[in-house]
Order: sequence, then structure tokens, then C-alpha cells
Amino acid sequence: MPPFQIDGVVPIVPTPFSASGAPDWSAFKNLLDFALEAGVCAVCLPAYASEFYKLTDVERRDAAIQAVALSDGRIPVVAQVNHFSTAYVAEIARELERAGAAAISVAVPRLFNLPERDLLRYFDRILKGLGIPLLIQDFNPGGATVSVDFLQQLRRQHEHFRYLKLEEPLMSERVRAIVDGTSGELGVLEGWGGVYILELIPAGIVGVMPGLAVADILQLIWKLARRGDQDAAYSAFIGILPQVTYSLQSLEFFHHAEKSLLTARGLLPAPLVREATLTVAPDDQAHIEFLNQKVLQWLDHLGLGRQPSSKGREAIA
Repeated sequence: MPPFQIDGVVPIVPTPFSASGAPDWSAFKNLLDFALEAGVCAVCLPAYASEFYKLTDVERRDAAIQAVALSDGRIPVVAQVNHFSTAYVAEIARELERAGAAAISVAVPRLFNLPERDLLRYFDRILKGLGIPLLIQDFNPGGATVSVDFLQQLRRQHEHFRYLKLEEPLMSERVRAIVDGTSGELGVLEGWGGVYILELIPAGIVGVMPGLAVADILQLIWKLARRGDQDAAYSAFIGILPQVTYSLQSLEFFHHAEKSLLTARGLLPAPLVREATLTVAPDDQAHIEFLNQKVLQWLDHLGLGRQPSSKGREAIA
């Protein structure tokens, strides 16, 4: 496999569950095959959209190792390790590197307010034990994310600190400041379902980390926008924006909408979300299903197919 490089869509793979509530690893390969045929540049798990916070430590590790094994070198796997213990993250990150992960993703530990000098120490220890790229996810609703100075310091100390994922509105100016402040050496990715993709590609992002269910359409949008065809990218985007924005009303609601769409596309046997989770009201479920049907019709319109295939991948390319 060539050196790891992000240029495009890196979807978060959800965790499929059986009726008993256990992870359904038999359904996992189908999701990874979907990502491969969608033409994305990598996949990431187990992250927030994988319900990582409901998985046991063993299940989180198993999810990443299963993904590496099932992908069999066909697509890079970014293994996410979120924990407030530095020692734990460092240990598991090294194990996942040995298992074949292409990169490691770690969320900024924000259970309590830590000054950046302490966050530097946290990530310094993790990076010292790694030989593959690190992606930092900073998801801090209502609060400030890491500063450019923090990013510059960590990048100077560790060249394999390569990527930053942000999930905040009005971040085009911030993206430009990070790109300029690190001489383009640190790649910025947008999360939050790819809602701001058209604004942020001209600002300099290197990729988008959305859910998996519309990853093929977002990959097409990415290609069109990067080629400079903003009108075509916009035209492709408007067909999925209602579903994406509706699903992001809350993280737990997102799991239900995402898994419902994956089920509608024939990629999950059932849209099972692990407890504890919210109860989706009948009107909300009906609107989820209405929007999902619109996405299916949009896939047909774009010629991508409801289940990606080599033909759909040619359309994206």
C-alpha cells in the first residue's frame, strides 16, 4: 500500500449490532466493501459515529482490528483510540499500528478543562510511541478548539502529526490560518457530516469525515469541487443536504438516521442502535424514511447506484 495520504472522503464506519445488542461482525465486511466501492480514500473507526462510547474497551480494539483484517490492504484504516488515559491510548495505538492500521486518530480529551500545555504533554507521549501518522479530532461544542500555536508546537516536535479534524461552523478563516501557520504540512479535515464541504474546499481542507451512508455522493462532490466545477458540486450536494442536516440534530438521532439509510441501501440487515439511546418519535421516523427515499432517488439520478459497484466508482472518478 502506498504512503498514507488523505485527499477526499474518510467516512466513519458505524458499528453494526445484532438483536442481542452484541457487535455483528458478520455485517461489518459489507460496510467496508461499500466504502471501497464508494471510492473513498480511507475509513475511520471506532469514532463517535461508530457509537464508540457505548463499546467496551475490548470491542473498540476488536472493531479496529476486524476492519484492518477485513479490508486486507484494499483500503487504509484509520483506527480511532479515544480515552482520557494517556497510557491507555499510547498502548492501544501501538497495538493497532502493529495490527496494520494506516494511521491513528485520537480525540482531544475534554471531560475536564485542560490547558494546552497539558494537552501537548498528552499528545507528545502518544506520538513518541507511534511510527504512523496521527490525526487529532477536536470536537468541542460551544468551546474553543486547539490553537494554531498548539498545532505548530506539536508539529515541530513530531512530523507524523499530520492531520486535524474540526467540527465547528464558520471555520474557513481558521482552516486558512492553520494551513498558513504550518506551511501546509498539517492537513485539516471537516467533520459534522460534510455540511460545510463546499465552503471549506477553497479554504484548503484535505478531506471530509462524514458518516458512511452518503460517502459515495460526498466523494463525487469532492472530486467535482476540487476540479473547480462548483456548480456541478453544488447540484450534487443539494440532493443530500436535507438528509444530512436533519440527521445531525443530535448524535443519538444521527445513529438512527444513518443506520436507517444504510439499511435502506441494503448494506445493514437492520438499523439497530445500542442502548442507551433515544426513542425516535413516529413522526421523526417517518421523516427519516421520507428523506432516505429521496437519497435513494438521488443516487439513481447521479448514476451511482444504491449499492456502490465498479460502475458507480467510475462515475465518481
